[in-house]
Amino acid sequence: MKNTDKIIKLVTAALMAAMTCIVTMILPIKIPYGNGGYIHPGDAFVLLSGIILGPVYGGFAAGIGSMIADLLSGYVQYAPATFIIKLLAAMVGAYSYRHIKEHSVVLAGVFGGIIVTLGYFIYDRILSGNFEAALVGVPFNLLQNIMGIVIASILLPLLKKVPQIKSMMDK
Repeated sequence: MKNTDKIIKLVTAALMAAMTCIVTMILPIKIPYGNGGYIHPGDAFVLLSGIILGPVYGGFAAGIGSMIADLLSGYVQYAPATFIIKLLAAMVGAYSYRHIKEHSVVLAGVFGGIIVTLGYFIYDRILSGNFEAALVGVPFNLLQNIMGIVIASILLPLLKKVPQIKSMMDK
Protein backbone atom coordinates (compact mmCIF):
# COMPACT_ATOMS: atom_id res chain seq x y z
CA MET A 1 0.00 0.00 0.00
CA LYS A 2 1.44 3.35 -1.07
CA ASN A 3 1.69 6.27 1.35
CA THR A 4 -1.04 8.11 -0.57
CA ASP A 5 -3.38 5.11 -0.18
CA LYS A 6 -2.66 4.97 3.56
CA ILE A 7 -3.42 8.67 3.96
CA ILE A 8 -6.67 8.36 2.01
CA LYS A 9 -7.68 5.36 4.13
CA LEU A 10 -6.80 7.18 7.37
CA VAL A 11 -8.74 10.30 6.34
CA THR A 12 -11.71 8.13 5.31
CA ALA A 13 -11.54 6.35 8.69
CA ALA A 14 -11.63 9.72 10.47
CA LEU A 15 -14.59 10.77 8.34
CA MET A 16 -16.41 7.49 9.08
CA ALA A 17 -15.74 7.92 12.82
CA ALA A 18 -17.20 11.43 12.65
CA MET A 19 -20.22 10.25 10.64
CA THR A 20 -20.79 7.36 13.07
CA CYS A 21 -20.75 9.82 15.98
CA ILE A 22 -23.04 12.34 14.29
CA VAL A 23 -25.59 9.82 13.04
CA THR A 24 -25.62 8.15 16.47
CA MET A 25 -26.33 11.46 18.18
CA ILE A 26 -28.68 13.01 15.62
CA LEU A 27 -31.73 10.88 16.38
CA PRO A 28 -31.39 9.07 19.72
CA ILE A 29 -34.49 7.31 21.01
CA LYS A 30 -34.14 6.83 24.77
CA ILE A 31 -35.07 3.46 26.22
CA PRO A 32 -37.28 4.00 29.27
CA TYR A 33 -36.43 0.62 30.80
CA GLY A 34 -33.34 -1.27 31.89
CA ASN A 35 -30.17 0.78 32.27
CA GLY A 36 -31.52 3.75 30.29
CA GLY A 37 -29.62 3.42 27.02
CA TYR A 38 -30.83 4.61 23.62
CA ILE A 39 -31.32 3.30 20.10
CA HIS A 40 -30.13 5.17 17.02
CA PRO A 41 -29.32 4.79 13.31
CA GLY A 42 -25.55 5.00 13.92
CA ASP A 43 -25.05 1.25 13.57
CA ALA A 44 -25.46 1.72 9.81
CA PHE A 45 -22.14 3.59 9.87
CA VAL A 46 -20.59 1.00 12.17
CA LEU A 47 -21.38 -1.61 9.51
CA LEU A 48 -20.37 0.65 6.60
CA SER A 49 -17.06 1.47 8.32
CA GLY A 50 -16.17 -2.20 8.45
CA ILE A 51 -17.33 -2.96 4.92
CA ILE A 52 -15.62 0.04 3.31
CA LEU A 53 -12.41 0.27 5.34
CA GLY A 54 -11.87 -3.36 6.32
CA PRO A 55 -11.62 -4.85 9.78
CA VAL A 56 -8.81 -2.77 11.32
CA TYR A 57 -9.43 0.77 10.04
CA GLY A 58 -13.19 0.17 9.97
CA GLY A 59 -13.23 -1.35 13.44
CA PHE A 60 -11.37 1.58 14.96
CA ALA A 61 -13.48 4.13 13.07
CA ALA A 62 -16.68 2.48 14.33
CA GLY A 63 -15.42 2.06 17.89
CA ILE A 64 -14.04 5.58 18.22
CA GLY A 65 -17.05 7.28 16.60
CA SER A 66 -19.54 5.34 18.73
CA MET A 67 -17.57 5.90 21.92
CA ILE A 68 -17.35 9.65 21.31
CA ALA A 69 -21.13 9.73 20.78
CA ASP A 70 -21.61 8.09 24.20
CA LEU A 71 -19.21 10.55 25.82
CA LEU A 72 -20.89 13.59 24.24
CA SER A 73 -24.40 12.28 24.96
CA GLY A 74 -23.84 11.72 28.67
CA TYR A 75 -23.53 7.92 28.57
CA VAL A 76 -19.99 7.87 29.93
CA GLN A 77 -20.58 4.57 31.72
CA TYR A 78 -21.13 2.90 28.32
CA ALA A 79 -18.17 4.48 26.49
CA PRO A 80 -15.52 1.78 27.19
CA ALA A 81 -17.90 -1.06 26.36
CA THR A 82 -19.22 0.77 23.30
CA PHE A 83 -15.70 1.19 21.93
CA ILE A 84 -14.99 -2.55 22.21
CA ILE A 85 -18.45 -3.74 21.10
CA LYS A 86 -18.65 -1.49 18.01
CA LEU A 87 -15.02 -2.17 17.08
CA LEU A 88 -15.73 -5.91 17.16
CA ALA A 89 -19.07 -5.53 15.35
CA ALA A 90 -17.39 -3.63 12.48
CA MET A 91 -14.58 -6.18 12.34
CA VAL A 92 -17.02 -9.10 12.21
CA GLY A 93 -19.12 -7.24 9.63
CA ALA A 94 -16.01 -6.59 7.51
CA TYR A 95 -14.81 -10.20 7.63
CA SER A 96 -18.32 -11.50 6.93
CA TYR A 97 -18.84 -9.17 3.99
CA ARG A 98 -15.49 -10.08 2.44
CA HIS A 99 -15.92 -13.83 2.89
CA ILE A 100 -19.54 -14.23 1.84
CA LYS A 101 -19.63 -14.90 -1.89
CA GLU A 102 -22.53 -12.49 -2.58
CA HIS A 103 -21.01 -9.72 -0.42
CA SER A 104 -24.21 -9.58 1.59
CA VAL A 105 -24.70 -6.45 3.68
CA VAL A 106 -27.59 -8.20 5.41
CA LEU A 107 -25.54 -11.18 6.58
CA ALA A 108 -22.59 -8.97 7.55
CA GLY A 109 -25.04 -6.83 9.55
CA VAL A 110 -26.60 -9.87 11.20
CA PHE A 111 -23.21 -11.20 12.31
CA GLY A 112 -22.11 -7.76 13.52
CA GLY A 113 -25.50 -7.29 15.18
CA ILE A 114 -25.04 -10.49 17.17
CA ILE A 115 -21.87 -8.95 18.63
CA VAL A 116 -23.73 -5.72 19.50
CA THR A 117 -26.71 -7.45 21.09
CA LEU A 118 -24.64 -9.97 23.03
CA GLY A 119 -22.04 -7.37 24.02
CA TYR A 120 -24.55 -4.93 25.45
CA PHE A 121 -26.48 -7.73 27.15
CA ILE A 122 -23.31 -8.82 28.96
CA TYR A 123 -22.35 -5.24 29.81
CA ASP A 124 -25.86 -4.36 31.03
CA ARG A 125 -25.82 -7.52 33.15
CA ILE A 126 -22.56 -6.38 34.72
CA LEU A 127 -23.80 -2.79 35.24
CA SER A 128 -27.18 -3.72 36.70
CA GLY A 129 -26.28 -6.97 38.39
CA ASN A 130 -29.69 -8.13 37.20
CA PHE A 131 -30.38 -10.60 34.38
CA GLU A 132 -33.91 -9.30 33.73
CA ALA A 133 -32.78 -5.67 33.51
CA ALA A 134 -30.12 -6.68 30.97
CA LEU A 135 -32.65 -8.71 28.99
CA VAL A 136 -34.87 -5.63 28.51
CA GLY A 137 -32.29 -4.09 26.16
CA VAL A 138 -32.15 -7.08 23.79
CA PRO A 139 -35.23 -6.25 21.66
CA PHE A 140 -34.10 -2.62 21.39
CA ASN A 141 -30.64 -3.72 20.22
CA LEU A 142 -32.26 -6.05 17.69
CA LEU A 143 -34.38 -3.16 16.39
CA GLN A 144 -31.27 -0.98 16.16
CA ASN A 145 -29.47 -3.77 14.24
CA ILE A 146 -32.32 -4.05 11.74
CA MET A 147 -32.40 -0.27 11.29
CA GLY A 148 -28.63 -0.24 10.71
CA ILE A 149 -28.80 -3.04 8.15
CA VAL A 150 -31.59 -1.33 6.20
CA ILE A 151 -29.81 2.04 6.12
CA ALA A 152 -26.43 0.47 5.23
CA SER A 153 -28.09 -1.56 2.45
CA ILE A 154 -29.47 1.66 0.97
CA LEU A 155 -26.26 3.72 1.36
CA LEU A 156 -23.62 1.18 0.28
CA PRO A 157 -24.58 1.05 -3.43
CA LEU A 158 -24.47 4.86 -3.50
CA LEU A 159 -21.11 5.00 -1.72
CA LYS A 160 -19.63 2.40 -4.08
CA LYS A 161 -20.10 4.91 -6.90
CA VAL A 162 -17.40 7.09 -5.31
CA PRO A 163 -14.16 5.96 -7.03
CA GLN A 164 -11.99 6.25 -3.90
CA ILE A 165 -14.41 4.15 -1.86
CA LYS A 166 -14.76 1.56 -4.60
CA SER A 167 -10.97 1.26 -4.91
CA MET A 168 -10.61 0.89 -1.10
CA MET A 169 -13.15 -1.92 -1.13
CA ASP A 170 -11.45 -3.68 -4.05
CA LYS A 171 -8.14 -3.99 -2.18
